[in-house]
Amino acid sequence: MPVNDDVDAVRERSDSDERAMNPADSDGSQQSTAGDGSQPSTATHTLPINELFHSLQGEGKLAGVPTVFVRTSGCNLRCWFCDSYHTSWEPTHATMSLEEIVSTVEQYTQTTHVVVTGGEPLIHDDIVPLLGRLDEQGYHTTVETNGTIYRDAPIHLASVSPKLASSTPTAATDPNGDGEWADRHERDRIDFEALARLVDAYESQLKFVVTGRDDLPEIEEIVEGVRARTDSHVRDTDVLLMPEGTTRAELNETRRTVAELAAEHGYRYTPRIHVDVWNDAPGT
Repeated sequence: MPVNDDVDAVRERSDSDERAMNPADSDGSQQSTAGDGSQPSTATHTLPINELFHSLQGEGKLAGVPTVFVRTSGCNLRCWFCDSYHTSWEPTHATMSLEEIVSTVEQYTQTTHVVVTGGEPLIHDDIVPLLGRLDEQGYHTTVETNGTIYRDAPIHLASVSPKLASSTPTAATDPNGDGEWADRHERDRIDFEALARLVDAYESQLKFVVTGRDDLPEIEEIVEGVRARTDSHVRDTDVLLMPEGTTRAELNETRRTVAELAAEHGYRYTPRIHVDVWNDAPGT
């Protein structure tokens, strides 16, 4: 499904320095402009939006549900297999006000579900008032996050995807070929305090991108680490294993192995419906 025309229109009038951020120097986050700590009016809040579109939720507990996706740009990690390359490795975006974002979401009258994703949406201060506005309008909000940042906001489902060691962009796997993000990614990819706070505060799912059987010991270590630090009961069925792959061909190589791992260990398998249906088309 195509990217929403309103986002393209705003992107055309964005300044060039807003449309491209150096991935080696910045995570691409945008901070609130209120210097005195007060909250400015809603109209002054903006977010870097890479895509805004309507499709089906392809992953997790709500797979198959018609959903509006609000994809922010910028990320504090760099997974080598990132399926939204232009929000992380080469981030691009349109700068949109909250009014523009909510107005565009409201055009899709087929659904009351909104996914706020990235990149890493929680690096942005103004994601909190956006979630507040969407909640006020009656939308069910899912936030897709890598679990390294906690925010107090109206989130109905925290889809938390801790990044495994197999995600680290070594010199051999780095899309840019230099591995300059490897140390920073490896240092920051797991934050048990943030993970526990997210699980305690919100209905949640722990969704792992799995490249193969070698990932399972670390998955179990992370799950037990979260369980040891949270007051909530993390069920095995709250742990989702998802095959790595951004194309049908890539999924064909990992899907069966990941499904078998889920069945063997009592975890939930999650498909990637959008890849199965639309392959790697943008806006899906």
